[in-house]
Amino acid sequence: MFRLLISLTILLSVNTLFAQKANEATFFTQNKMTNRFHTISDLEVLKKGDLILLYQDRIEEIMTILPFLSLTNEPNVRLKDIGIKEDSRHLKILKNSKEATEKSLETTKEAIEELVPYADTEKIIWTILYFEEIIKKMRIGVNGNY
Repeated sequence: MFRLLISLTILLSVNTLFAQKANEATFFTQNKMTNRFHTISDLEVLKKGDLILLYQDRIEEIMTILPFLSLTNEPNVRLKDIGIKEDSRHLKILKNSKEATEKSLETTKEAIEELVPYADTEKIIWTILYFEEIIKKMRIGVNGNY
């Protein structure tokens, strides 16, 4: 019984370690992607606070994916999937890039929270629609796949 418990613990630890390593080697994940696009009428019924949250989400997707758009526009793509060796150097570069993006997003979100509420609601709506068009074009990619 003791051996079984030790074996199970080791198996779970190794599984967790590999899951973390796999995520480290990806450019971005599905949770960074917008799952719904809006029309003007959808946005016109929302309050300014809700619009600002949508605004922030769109900015997050653009800032996360745009730097890697020439490599991939799909979530969960690993370095090795596009022919880049997953060595310590490349993993470190990707990790540093993700950390820098996260720090930049924090600052950008603070600025949006503080400044964008002063914008006209109509301009916020048009900006969200503009961001969504950019996101759609990013998803289409160079090969025209959506």
